[in-house]
Amino acid sequence: MQPLSDSLAWNALLAHHAQVGATHLRALFSADAARVGRMSFRAAGIEADLSKHRATSTTFELLVALAHDREVEARRDAMFSGERINTTEGRAALHVALRMPRGRSLVVDGRDVVRDVHEVLDRMAAFCERVRTGAWRGATGLPIRNVVNIGIGGSDLGPAMCHLALRPFTRRELTVRFVSNVDGTDLLEATRDLDPAETLVIVSSKTFTTIETMTNARTAREWVVGALGDEAVGSHFVAVSTNLAEVAAFGIDPANAFGFWDWVGGRYSLDSAIGLSTMLAIGPERFGELLAGFHALDEHFGETTLEGNLPVLLGLLSIWYRGCFGTQTHAVLPYDQSLARFPAYLQQLVMESNGKRVTLEGVPVGAATAPVVWGEPGTNGQHSFFQLLHQGTTLVPVDLIVVAQPQHDLRHHHDLLVSNAIAQAEALAFGRTAAELRREGVPETLVPHKTMPGNTPSTVLLVERLTPYALGSLIALYEHSVFTQGAIWGIDSFDQWGVELGKQLAGVIAGEIAEPAGGLGHDASTNALIERYLELRSDA
Repeated sequence: MQPLSDSLAWNALLAHHAQVGATHLRALFSADAARVGRMSFRAAGIEADLSKHRATSTTFELLVALAHDREVEARRDAMFSGERINTTEGRAALHVALRMPRGRSLVVDGRDVVRDVHEVLDRMAAFCERVRTGAWRGATGLPIRNVVNIGIGGSDLGPAMCHLALRPFTRRELTVRFVSNVDGTDLLEATRDLDPAETLVIVSSKTFTTIETMTNARTAREWVVGALGDEAVGSHFVAVSTNLAEVAAFGIDPANAFGFWDWVGGRYSLDSAIGLSTMLAIGPERFGELLAGFHALDEHFGETTLEGNLPVLLGLLSIWYRGCFGTQTHAVLPYDQSLARFPAYLQQLVMESNGKRVTLEGVPVGAATAPVVWGEPGTNGQHSFFQLLHQGTTLVPVDLIVVAQPQHDLRHHHDLLVSNAIAQAEALAFGRTAAELRREGVPETLVPHKTMPGNTPSTVLLVERLTPYALGSLIALYEHSVFTQGAIWGIDSFDQWGVELGKQLAGVIAGEIAEPAGGLGHDASTNALIERYLELRSDA
């Protein structure tokens, strides 16, 4: 495929932007009263208002034409059929198979991967029922009351985000905690008030060699063994891994290892065995509802024409702002405290997937790729960074996620929360003009300070209630939006070679710190930092 910069459809979009890019949302709404109805969409229980985007009907037509030109549908179909679209690693990217219903069939390399998925799900369900009912006992005969999930990246961000989002559906007497950072503080604080005799540790590492995860796992093992003895490892540790030899060497019975496949990327693995902690917390039935939400959005993405395909449209709008307006960041603002970790989850999904500079063919993309994703829950963000959104000099497209029915009885709190979300979308779009301020009697000296230009685009995503089903569909919505963007840019959204270099260098430096007598072979700055660290560590 040719670089994006050589695409006629892309250049037509750039020409269109030159004509309409400066048009204010006030003018767009004034000229097109029907745009709200035409630019509102539904998919898998999600309602989306796209009318507050700096886009006309022609914009959407050109964006869809670009998607056709860049063969988004063909690449989508290749993913769903199990083709090796992750070309740099020679793998399929088949996370959609993780949520296909029992009875479906998808044969890849001679194996029905859906059957394999459900075999693992059934084993997970049986194990979770044993733990949740108290049939699984620790070394001293006590039931499990605490679960510590040790992982990093997708093995942590997804389960941790999901547990917080679905707390109302969890078994509250089961304490679930997450450890990812190799900083010892993370593990020590997570286990400080737990009794090892009542604690189950899940070690989540596909290869069982991830240095951060295994460092934490070995320290957790020392914690358990120190209290209960070596024989306790088998009843207090389980693994999410496919490296059964390393699992067994650690002391975990391979029968208590839950695997997944090389076609599951870490940032797409929540609905695989990586979700074991989630299933323990909410139960197998609710976990099935989570998978059903994923699958419902998958079907929408796979079967809906591009003109009405919500994840495709969201992806195209991101392309519009990143490539034509030059925006560098994208804010995700969930107006639900339960989704506090959702922006962090999306940071990995978006930036690890599409933070690339070359195409599948290894040539420069010819356009800006993934934005920096950031955000915090509303209304907290309104008292920190919203000032920049309203009156700063940087254009930031915004997603506001709104839940209609709260998981509590404090309705007046929720009405105020939702009022703020809707008001922010209005204020971001339309602002406040100097003329309006003067009519309100604002002193002339304050008019420049209170004027808000508006014209900041936003998507409002509305779900009825934050259920497991709704969370699954919401995650899949962003997954497929990311896929669409990657297809437009012509990049591999499923590798992450940029992560590897830092790991390699850290391994070398860790060896030099462990054996400081050897010489240092880095640049002057790096050598100086290592030497100074060794001095300070020695003093401590």
